Amino acid sequence: MVTALAAALVLTALLLPNALAALQPNRFVRLPGEAIIGTALLLLIPRRAARTAAAVVMGLALAALTILNVLDIGFRQYLGRAFNPVLDWELLDDAQAYMQDTLGRTAIVALTAGAVAGVLALFAVLILATVRLSRALDRHRSPAALGTMIAGTVWITTASLGLQVGDVPFASDRATQALMVQARRVQATLRDEAEFEKEANADVFGATPPAELVPDLRGKDMIFTFIESYGRSAIEDPVIAPGVNRTLDARTESLERAGFQARSGWLTSATYGGSSWLGHSTFLSGLWIDNQQRYRTVTSGDHLSLTKAFEKTGAWRTVGIMPGVQKGWPEAEYYGLDHVYDADHLGYGGPKFSWSTMPDQYALEAFQRLEHGREHDKPLMAEVILTSSHQPWAPIPRSVGWDELGDGRIFEGIEEAGHDPEGIIASSDRSKEEYGKSVQYSVTSLTEWLERYGTDDTVLVFLGDHQPIARVSGERASRDVPVAIVAKDPKVLAAVDGWGWSRGLRPESGAPVWKMSAFRDRFLTAYGSVPHPTKD
Repeated sequence: MVTALAAALVLTALLLPNALAALQPNRFVRLPGEAIIGTALLLLIPRRAARTAAAVVMGLALAALTILNVLDIGFRQYLGRAFNPVLDWELLDDAQAYMQDTLGRTAIVALTAGAVAGVLALFAVLILATVRLSRALDRHRSPAALGTMIAGTVWITTASLGLQVGDVPFASDRATQALMVQARRVQATLRDEAEFEKEANADVFGATPPAELVPDLRGKDMIFTFIESYGRSAIEDPVIAPGVNRTLDARTESLERAGFQARSGWLTSATYGGSSWLGHSTFLSGLWIDNQQRYRTVTSGDHLSLTKAFEKTGAWRTVGIMPGVQKGWPEAEYYGLDHVYDADHLGYGGPKFSWSTMPDQYALEAFQRLEHGREHDKPLMAEVILTSSHQPWAPIPRSVGWDELGDGRIFEGIEEAGHDPEGIIASSDRSKEEYGKSVQYSVTSLTEWLERYGTDDTVLVFLGDHQPIARVSGERASRDVPVAIVAKDPKVLAAVDGWGWSRGLRPESGAPVWKMSAFRDRFLTAYGSVPHPTKD
C-alpha cells in the first residue's frame, strides 16, 4: 500500500501541469516516459548505496519541478505569465508584504510557516517515495525489468500512433518538456539582458536640447496619473462595466460643464495583474519593460523618461505623489522628480485600506495642499500614483466632502464598516463587484479634484497601469488599459487630433490600441519635441 502511494506521488509530480485550467483528470492517467527511464537507470545501478543516492537526486528533482509548476500556476493566475526562475524570486517578498497588509501579520506568519513546512514536506515525501521505489525495484528486479520493457514498448507505440486520452497524448514527456521550457526561459533571460541594454542606450530623443523638448506645453501644469489596476475589463466586462461606464460618462459630462474636454484610447500594458512599476516605467520610458531585469537596467541608466523630459527643460518643478511607496525609492532620480512625497510625507493620519496606505481622495487633496495649490515661480509637472483600486478591493473608501478630509481620520469609520478582504478574495463574483466600485471611486476622486482645482493651464493624462488579476479580468482578457488626456485649452487636444482617440473619458471599443511603450515618443512629438537621437 505504501509503495503504491509512493508510485502515485511520483507519477503525480511527473504529470502535474503548470496551468490551473489544465488540472484535469485526463492529465494524470498518462504514461510518463521519465518514469520508465528513471526505473531503467535504477535497475542498471548495481550497488545499493549508489542506487539510493540516485533515488535521492531524483526525488530532489521531482520536488523542485513540482515547486516550479506550482509557481507557474500562481503567476499565471495573478500576473498572466509564467514564473521566471532567474528574475522572479524577489517578487515573493512583495507578495508576502501584500498578504501582510491584506490579512494581517498573524495570518501572514502562519501562511509563511505553512508554506515553508509544505516545501520541506514536499522534498521529504518525494525523496522518501523515490528511495522506497528504488528498494522495491531491487527486491523484484526480474519482474521490474520486464515491466519496464513492456512500458517502454507501450510508450513508443502509443506515441507513434498518436493515441490520446481526451485531448492530450497518452505517452507523456511532460516533465522533460517542463525542464526544457525552464532552461529556455533562463537562456532567454540572460540573452535579453545584453540586448535590452543596447536598446536602452539608443534613444530618439536622448540628445534633444532642453529648448526643443515639449515646447508646446510651456506654461501648463502637467499631471501624469496612474490608476491602479484600471484595465479594459473595467469598461467591457458585463459585470463590471455598467457601473464604471456610468461613472465615466457622468464625469465626462461634469468636466465638460466645467470647461474641460477629454480624448481617450487604449494602451497595451507590459504587465498584467500586478508589478505596477513595470507599467509605469514602460509608459514613461518608451521602452517595453516586462520584467525586473529590464526595470533595473532602465532606471539605473540615462534613457530619457517622459517626466525627466520636463525636468530637463528647467521650465517645470517636478514632483511625485507616491502613497504606495513605503521605503527608499532611488528611482526618483531616473524619473527626474525634484521632490517625492511618499506614504510617510503626505500628512495622513487615518487608517490603511488593506494594501492601500490612504484613500485616493486624500492623496489628491494632499497634492493640492503641498504642491498644486501653492505659488510657484514655474509650472508644475507631477507624477501621481493612485492606489485605492489595488487588490483585494476591500475595504474600499468612499468619497467625503473635500473640506472634511483633514488629516484623514474621517475615514476610520468608513474603513471599519468596509468588507473584510478574506470574504472578497474567496469569491470571483464579489471581487469583480468590489473591483468595479474601487475603479469608480478612483476615477471620481481624480476627476472631482480636476474639476475643483484645475485651471485653464492644467493638463491631465491618466491611465491604468495594468489589468486586474485573471480572477477578475477573465482568463483570456487582453492587457489593454484605458488612457485619457483632459484639458481646457483646445490647443492641447488639437495636437492629438490625428491619434483617432474617442471623445470623453470612455474609449470606444474600436479606438486605436498602441503598445504602452509607444506613448512617450508620440506624446513628445505631438507637443513639438524635436528628435535628436543617441545611439548605442
